[in-house]
Amino acid sequence: MVFPEDPASDIQAALNALGYRNPLYGSNARIDLHGAYLSGAYLPGANLADANLRGAHLNYAMLERANLHGAILERANLSAATLQRANLRGANLYFADLSVAYLGGADLRSANLSRANPSRANLEDANLTSADLGGANLYGANLSRANLKDANLTGADLRRANLHGANRDDAKR
Repeated sequence: MVFPEDPASDIQAALNALGYRNPLYGSNARIDLHGAYLSGAYLPGANLADANLRGAHLNYAMLERANLHGAILERANLSAATLQRANLRGANLYFADLSVAYLGGADLRSANLSRANPSRANLEDANLTSADLGGANLYGANLSRANLKDANLTGADLRRANLHGANRDDAKR
């Protein structure tokens, strides 16, 4: 497996300044990093709520416990990213590449994952209540103990997916 180089130290410093802003001090302006090349970025616990990350390259990024509530991640590359226990509630991940990403325990309530590619991703214990997974490629994904209550799974590819212990109450298939 080939891993990308870490972002240059000046780029990582800028990301830290953006991602760890104190909302009590400073601007409430939306962070706009659409199309940015941030492969391998290290941002655990970062506050990227409502950020525009459309088309951003965040493959191999460390975003554990990051706040991405309401973030725009359409067509973003998050392959092999670590999003364990991240807050992605209401995030727009339309057509995003989440292949082999780690989303264990992530909060994806009401997130838009339609046409996304979380194939072989680990979504163990993830909360996908009311999420839209219509047409998503979940081939080989680990959804064990995931909460899929009221989720839209219409047209989703669930072949070889692990759904052991998953709550699929009222999920649309």
